[in-house]
Amino acid sequence: MLSGLLLLPTMASASVLWKGDFETGNASQWSKEESVSSNRLLVETDRVREGTYALRAQVNQGDNPIHASGNRNELVYMDDSLLDGRAEGAERYYSWSTLFDESYPSENTWQVFTQWHHTGLNGSPPMEFYVMGEEMRMRVGGERAQDLWKTPLQRGVWNDFVVHVKWSSDPNAGFVELYHNGQLVVPLTPMATLYPGQGVYVKQGLYRNATIAPEGVVFHDGFTVATDLADVLPPTTTAATN
Repeated sequence: MLSGLLLLPTMASASVLWKGDFETGNASQWSKEESVSSNRLLVETDRVREGTYALRAQVNQGDNPIHASGNRNELVYMDDSLLDGRAEGAERYYSWSTLFDESYPSENTWQVFTQWHHTGLNGSPPMEFYVMGEEMRMRVGGERAQDLWKTPLQRGVWNDFVVHVKWSSDPNAGFVELYHNGQLVVPLTPMATLYPGQGVYVKQGLYRNATIAPEGVVFHDGFTVATDLADVLPPTTTAATN
């Protein structure tokens, strides 16, 4: 069980491939920003999970910086090793923490807060974490996507995620595994995790149905990509603020 490992000390390792934890005091670790205004994606110190900084992402109705479907303000990380056909067979561990503001709206439609988008233009992301009504959900599979996990949405508390994935378009080779708040909630599940011949890249912030009217605010912290579980273990506490 992952929770038994959370007391291990954190040590630097060559297994860590990238960090998007905002400890630079800005969003410079990420590849690019898709936002309509400088106040929509703010790196700040008010609510953090670890270290000094975290991201505050806000979406208002009508926010559409890339002139596509839905409303969004997101950061993008492009990992060259996972683009195009190079993702096939790659195995990764991803970890991050997310907190939904106390004012976060309850809507009976999708609100994506972290996604692995495919390099093609059409279809659902191969993996996404989203809110539907009063539930958080994990959806995997692209064309044949299915919800592998759901849990009641809690506002004002940090959620710690660790995802273990092997990227493959072969359902007998690819797999996913999920830990939430130190507990294994999706055991290793074989399935296709890529569209054939395509790659993936990370988007984090908030992306939601354009019909949603109330403002949405969510906080993200500590995004890490590694090849070893020990290097993506979350902090041992769950306080919402410093």
